Amino acid sequence: MRVSAKVDYALRALAELAAAPPGTVKADQLATAQGIPLKFLENILLELRRAANQRGAEGGYRLAKPPAEVSLADVIRAVEGPIATVRGGRPEDVEYTGAASALRDVWIELRASMRGVLEETSLADLVRRSGQGPAATTSSRLPLLTRKLRVVADWTTSLFFRRDVVELSMLGHPRRLGGSDEQ
Repeated sequence: MRVSAKVDYALRALAELAAAPPGTVKADQLATAQGIPLKFLENILLELRRAANQRGAEGGYRLAKPPAEVSLADVIRAVEGPIATVRGGRPEDVEYTGAASALRDVWIELRASMRGVLEETSLADLVRRSGQGPAATTSSRLPLLTRKLRVVADWTTSLFFRRDVVELSMLGHPRRLGGSDEQ
């Protein structure tokens, strides 16, 4: 997975907002705290205004929702669109032939795995892991019902659809067990 500077900066700025005391935080304070170029951050905050934060009366920013209700996936989608696309499209829309025909399923599984981690991790989780700010309180540790349901659904799905994992470094010649060239 490649994380753009835009996504990285957006997540860092919103983590700062989540850790901040109640009230608004000015863009220059966010930029300084996280070492983000101010102009770039201002552009990102304009995009995020619609999704996860609100501009305050004095020109600062605050989260529009509690940090526990804003997932990393929400932020990524707000600044860059869908998660894990293949050549700019949905993995389901890609078709491969021959030996690569199963690659489409791999992209779908990869997207589901990435979504699982990103949707299960909230801004409150980030702040709690860092041990800073009011979002690190006990109340934010309680998972939302929707997050619990997603975990149960993913677990149930994995019971019925087995996935084999192979370490590529252990693969040798495809017709010889263990990769040894000697017979």
